[in-house]
Amino acid sequence: MSRIFSGIQPSGELHIGNYLGAVKNWVALQHQYESYFCIVDYHAITVAYEPEDLRTRRREMAISLLSSGIDPERAVLFVQSSVPEHTELAWIFNTITPLGELERQTQFKEKAQRQESVAVGLLTYPVLQAADILLYKADSVPVGEDQVQHLELSREVARRWNARFAPDAPFFPEPKALLTPTKRIMGLDGQAKMSKSLGNTVGLLEDPKAIWEKLRPAVTDPKRVRRTDPGTPEVCNIYHLHAAFSPPPVVEEVAVNCRTAGWGCIDCKKVLFESMNRELAPIRERAAEIREHLGQVEDVLAAGAARATEVASGTMAEVKSRMGFA
Repeated sequence: MSRIFSGIQPSGELHIGNYLGAVKNWVALQHQYESYFCIVDYHAITVAYEPEDLRTRRREMAISLLSSGIDPERAVLFVQSSVPEHTELAWIFNTITPLGELERQTQFKEKAQRQESVAVGLLTYPVLQAADILLYKADSVPVGEDQVQHLELSREVARRWNARFAPDAPFFPEPKALLTPTKRIMGLDGQAKMSKSLGNTVGLLEDPKAIWEKLRPAVTDPKRVRRTDPGTPEVCNIYHLHAAFSPPPVVEEVAVNCRTAGWGCIDCKKVLFESMNRELAPIRERAAEIREHLGQVEDVLAAGAARATEVASGTMAEVKSRMGFA
């Protein structure tokens, strides 16, 4: 069976952008691939943080993933820092990765422009990401379009290491991208990708009343100034959320009523709210059940780390042997 790896930062509770853009896809893929899913807490410390907050966010992320349908009987779920081979391999990859390639990474350039002092960890973030993936010799990586450049760097790192230390038969595979079916999820402000830092998200586990309070004023097609103005559903973020949450016949009905002004935007949002609640209510219920047995969450993560370590230690033993450390 082919192997996949993917990671998610411990931002706390998932929002629906995370869920639709990554986790919902993971839940489906765990039935098709040998799956390793990682809460990447080392990636989360390139910005200022409080240690206790990090602990809380890791736990909340685990709860969100499990309640969304990640099954520890089918997938390996673990925390990155519990497997020290991640950073060990990252250092090795740092020694073969040209500085210029890291400086050309789009996300680095965008984030560096917003910071007065740029930490080295922000620059080498993609190298750790390459180590995360290659440590498990993953064949494929479920990613969104914004992560394709980082994945290409992982492929280049694999090629470069193989050329030097495994020239006859490649040791590391060059992982392929498994693009998520759901495209980039815009925030409720309609201006940028859904992000907690921008305050434009809907939490996966939020109660229905809070969700409606956020949906009601959410930005729609700017040309629909009046109830009677026809719209263009393709430019409306609410329509794209319908495509993610509503059944196809409802999505088609939404499109028709938008173009003909058969519905107002509030009518459209009410139908979206019903579709969202239908999918999210069972997830909220599972999360509530999991919170009553938090010890089991720690057990799942510990078991996942043990299974991940078994693979990671084997990879590192071979890497060290080929590089002259053993």
